[in-house]
Amino acid sequence: MFTGLIAELGSITAIKKSETSAIFTINAPGLISEISLGDSVAVNGVCLTATAIEGTAFTADVMVQTLSLTSLSQIFVGSPVNLELAAQLNTRMGGHMVQGHVDGVGTVDSLTPGDKWAQFDISVPAELSKYIVNQGSICLDGISLTVGEINDQTNVLTVWLIPETLERTNLSTLLPGDLINIEVDIFAKYVERLLAKGDK
Repeated sequence: MFTGLIAELGSITAIKKSETSAIFTINAPGLISEISLGDSVAVNGVCLTATAIEGTAFTADVMVQTLSLTSLSQIFVGSPVNLELAAQLNTRMGGHMVQGHVDGVGTVDSLTPGDKWAQFDISVPAELSKYIVNQGSICLDGISLTVGEINDQTNVLTVWLIPETLERTNLSTLLPGDLINIEVDIFAKYVERLLAKGDK
């Protein structure tokens, strides 16, 4: 379980691909002392397991299915990645409850700078739009954000980003057409299933 508060902006230092998986090496000098073998680390919102640690970097295995279903398919050596360690229950819970299980991939439409914030527009898959509500929570590339608006006609999600978010995450590096991982609020999915099952 994660909170969507990014702890470090790491970087990809190596990618080794095979037919069934890929091995990512991720430099995380600020967090590496807190990472142990087997720990869960959210990388751009995808829950991965640390399989090796060397110096200031850790490695993680990524299955082909994960690559095909998330924006990790578009990263390359040198890509900045949002990193978060698993939440601890003995500290304040910022953000919102995030599982690290990506529900779908959106496409960046635009990032429009402003004086005190930037407008970020993302086209989301139509099947995810129903889980998104104005002023609700959304997780984009592992970042807990508040929904500014969801347009039900175009399935375009708008969020507003403060300079702190742009500085501490990889969102400022994304360009129109880039993919972005989306995890919707888990409570909406639970409610949907309860209503669908009813008393069956």
